[in-house]
Amino acid sequence: MAYDEGLAERIRQRLGADPVVTEKRMFGGIAFLHRGNMAVGVSGDDLMVRVGPDNTDAALARPGARVFDMTGRPMRGWILVDGAALTGDDVLGEWIEKGRAFAASLTPK
Repeated sequence: MAYDEGLAERIRQRLGADPVVTEKRMFGGIAFLHRGNMAVGVSGDDLMVRVGPDNTDAALARPGARVFDMTGRPMRGWILVDGAALTGDDVLGEWIEKGRAFAASLTPK
């Protein structure tokens, strides 16, 4: 599956040259990892965000957000945000920060 390279580039620009952030191909798209833990990624035209189990319900209440389900079993703590809901850089930035904050709370890999 191809992924939205434009969205990936917007994420790269937002993350800047943070030395603890790396990129890795995952889930048929691209993921951005903070110290080895996935924070956000791009799958198709959607943004994957790792928000953590305790933040899932609040994240799902936001526009464009839905359950992350690639295998028929929803993954609690992960969501997908429709690319159409990410037209504003401020909205994208909020999602990136949510993903990065959760990944930063985990033990580095």
